[in-house]
Amino acid sequence: MHLAEATWTDADAVETDLALVPTGSTEQHGPHAPMGTDALSAETIAAEAAEAYDDEVVVAPPVNVGVSEEHRHFTGSLWVCEDTFRDYVRETVASLASHGWDRVVVVNGHGGNTDALREVCGAITRDGDAYAVPWTWFDALDFDSYGIELGHGGPVETAFVQAVRPDLVHDDRFEAAAAGAGDGFGEFEQGTNLAYDFAAFSESGNIGDPSEGDAELGERLLADATESLVALLETVASRDVQSLEHR
Repeated sequence: MHLAEATWTDADAVETDLALVPTGSTEQHGPHAPMGTDALSAETIAAEAAEAYDDEVVVAPPVNVGVSEEHRHFTGSLWVCEDTFRDYVRETVASLASHGWDRVVVVNGHGGNTDALREVCGAITRDGDAYAVPWTWFDALDFDSYGIELGHGGPVETAFVQAVRPDLVHDDRFEAAAAGAGDGFGEFEQGTNLAYDFAAFSESGNIGDPSEGDAELGERLLADATESLVALLETVASRDVQSLEHR
């Protein structure tokens, strides 16, 4: 059940303690892919997993702005600080838990959110408000099996959008995206990254050639990520959370 589409009486009739909270970002993904790529991926996977799961799952509206200041040089990118992001997620989970949906998987589509999510979900769980687990979809997949690298706004993310919202992808800009792409996520020297912002190592904002992916790859990614999230939901649903509190 998607909360944003339901009435309060519909929500009141749901018998489950499971909820999904999609989180992403609104940030540049090169000249060819939409700034909502990360939120779109998280929301889509959450919706697919909720439908595929054997029991009912509540799906909260997505958190569309994340920890993304590293993209500040590219027009339209939005960001909040980690404290604001953590507070928003924590209070959203608390409100879900107040209605009895207190086993929550935060479905994440943005790498910049991962550290903050791990910290806040740990705090939520330790404080006993709910049992919260962060899950980032691309961390759950083995990209070697696809013969491709993740990148940013590269073939993986672009392929995903091609599969679910092809109207948002500008394939006529792939050549420009590839020409201005960065070689990696930063400027490394002696094991440390000297760069803090994407503009320091990518002219076009993306890493990787988006033309190396396609909608077929995107469909595989969605199917595999959905399968992984369903398996996680099964584990979260059956986990003995009470015993963990007394160890």
